[in-house]
Amino acid sequence: MDLKTAVFNAVRDGKLRLLQKLLENKDGHEVIKLMGEKTNGATPLLMAARYGHLELVEYLLECCSAPVEVGGSVSFDGETIEGAPPLWAASAAGHLKVVQSLLGHGASVNSTTLTNSTPLRAACFDGHLDIVKYLVEHSADLEVANRHGHTCLMISCYKGHKDIAQYLLEKGADVNRKSVKGNTALHDCAESGSLEIMQMLLQYGATMEQDAYGMTPILSASVTGHTNIVDYLTTLPQTSHTKRIDALELLGATFVDKKRDLLGALKYWKRAMDLRYVDSNSIVHKPEPKHLVMAYDYAREVTNAEELDSLISDPDEMRMQALLIRERILGPQHPDTSYYIRYRGAVYADSGNFERCINLWKYALEMQQSNLDPLSPMTASSLLSFAELFSFMLQDRAKGLLGTSVSFEDLMGILSKSVMEIERAIKQSGPMPPDPAQLSKALSIILHLICLLEKVPCTAEQDHFKKETIYRFLKLQPCGKNGYSPLHLAVDRNTTCVGRYPVCKFPSLTVASILLECGADVNSKDEDDNSPLHIAASNGHPDIMNLLISNGTHFDSTNAFQQTACDLLDEKELARNVIQPINHTTLQCLAARAIVKHSLAYQGNIPEKLEAFILLHR
Repeated sequence: MDLKTAVFNAVRDGKLRLLQKLLENKDGHEVIKLMGEKTNGATPLLMAARYGHLELVEYLLECCSAPVEVGGSVSFDGETIEGAPPLWAASAAGHLKVVQSLLGHGASVNSTTLTNSTPLRAACFDGHLDIVKYLVEHSADLEVANRHGHTCLMISCYKGHKDIAQYLLEKGADVNRKSVKGNTALHDCAESGSLEIMQMLLQYGATMEQDAYGMTPILSASVTGHTNIVDYLTTLPQTSHTKRIDALELLGATFVDKKRDLLGALKYWKRAMDLRYVDSNSIVHKPEPKHLVMAYDYAREVTNAEELDSLISDPDEMRMQALLIRERILGPQHPDTSYYIRYRGAVYADSGNFERCINLWKYALEMQQSNLDPLSPMTASSLLSFAELFSFMLQDRAKGLLGTSVSFEDLMGILSKSVMEIERAIKQSGPMPPDPAQLSKALSIILHLICLLEKVPCTAEQDHFKKETIYRFLKLQPCGKNGYSPLHLAVDRNTTCVGRYPVCKFPSLTVASILLECGADVNSKDEDDNSPLHIAASNGHPDIMNLLISNGTHFDSTNAFQQTACDLLDEKELARNVIQPINHTTLQCLAARAIVKHSLAYQGNIPEKLEAFILLHR
C-alpha cells in the first residue's frame, strides 16, 4: 500500500496515532504535498471534517499545514457535493466542535460549494441548530443564496425545521426574499406542509406572492396535496373568493391523480362548487372553453351540482375533469400540467388502451414544445416515452394482441416533432451549438424512430414524406457528443438502444442505408477526424463498411491519430477476411497519399475540391 492510500485510510478511520506514525519521518514538503492530494475527490482535512474526527482535524491543521479552505467532493445521503470546503462538510454533518476548530484556524465562515451553498445553509438543511447559532454568531451571512436563489430561511422552511426558521427570523432574515424562479419561504412551507412555520412567517410579515409560474402559496399547497395548508389559507382574508375556488378545485385534481382518491376529490370539488353559488347575486361561473380537446375525449368541465354528483358513476370522466381543471388553473406552461397528462396516458397504456395514451401524449408534447426551451429534459422524456411505447407495440411478443398495431401516421408524426425539436434547438442556439449531451439523446431517439418506421408498411406517398423529413433532418447537420453525426451514431454499437424493448439495435444497417439514401455525408468527421467508416471498422461490422464504401467513402482516409479504417481492422479477424483494402484503394487515393507525404506546396495552388480530397488522406 502506498503512503497516500495509507494516510487516507488512517484519516477516514479516525486513527490519529497511525497517521502520526506514517508521517513522523517524512520531509515537510512531502507532508504538505500529501495534504493537497485527493482520494475520491476529498483532501485529508475534508475527509476528517466530514466524519467529525476532531483530533485529526487539529493535527492536520497544526502539524501538517493542511489548507483549511481547499474544497473537494463529499457524499451525503447518496448525493455527491462538489467543491465543498471542510467547514461546509463539518456543518452539514453536525460536528459542532470541528466547526469551532476550523473557524478558530481561519476558515472562512461564508465559503461555498460549487453550487454556492454556504456552511450555514448546510446546517439549516439537516437541522443542526447549535451549529446554525454558532455560525451566525461568527458573522455568517443569512442571505447568501445557492445557485437556485434558495436562502437559509427557505431551506429550513422546506425541511420543516421550525426552531431554525424562528432563529433566522429573529436575526433578521428576509421573510419575502425570492428565489430565481420567484418562490418565497411561504411557497416552501406550502410544498412541505409545514403549517406552524407558515403561520410564523405570516406573523413576521410574509406576503402572498406569485412565483414565475404564477403559483401562489395556496396553489402550491393544492398541487402537493397538503390539505392542512389549503384549509388554513382559505380562511385568511387576503385569500380572495376566486382564489379559494381555484385552490379547492386544484386540490381535488391532486386527489384524483396523485392520491388516487376519487371520493376525496369530489368532496373538495363540492366545496368549490358551493363557493361558486354562495351568492345568488354574484355567481362565479367557470370560463367557457375556447375549444374542446380531442385528447380529453372532448370532455367539458361540470358547471353545476347536478353534473358534479353524476361524476361518481364515471371514474374516467372524473380523471378528464382533473386534467381540464389543472390546465385551466395552472396553464400549459406549468410542468405539472403536461406531467399529469402524460401520467394519465401511461395508465391507459398499461391497461392496453394505446390510442388514448398516444392522443394524450401527443397533446402533452405539443404543450411542451410550445412552452419549454428546446431539448428540455421534459420534452426529451416525452419523445423517449413514445419511442418506448412504439417499440413495445412492435415487438414480437406483442403481435396478435388487441390494439397493439402502430400506424405510420403516429410514428411519422412523432418523428416530425422530434426533427422540429432539433430545428428549434439549432435556431435558438444561434452561432453556439446546442448542448452535445442533450443533442445526442435526441438524435438517438430520432434514429430509433427511423428504425421503427422501416418496420411499418406505408404507401409510396408516405415513403416520400418520410424520406423528405429525414433529408430535412440531415440538412441541419446536427452533431452530438464527440462530434458524432447521425450516420456516426447509426453505425456505432455504443448508441443507446432506446427503451426496454430492443426492437432496434445499433449498429444498424437499415438505419445507415436510409440515412445515406436521404443524403447523409458518408465522409463526415467527428472530433477525432473519424469517418463513419472508422466507427464501423472499430465495431467490426463488415456489412456496414461495404455499404459505406459502395456509397463513396474513402477507405484510406485517416483520423487524427493517422489511422485508416484498415488499421482499425487489424484485430478483427472476420472483417479483415471480408474487407480487402486493395479492392478499395484507387490510383487517386495513392496519389493523394504521396502528395501529403512529400509536400505541402499544393495548399492554395489547386482547386478547393481537389484540396479537400487530398486532406482526407493526410
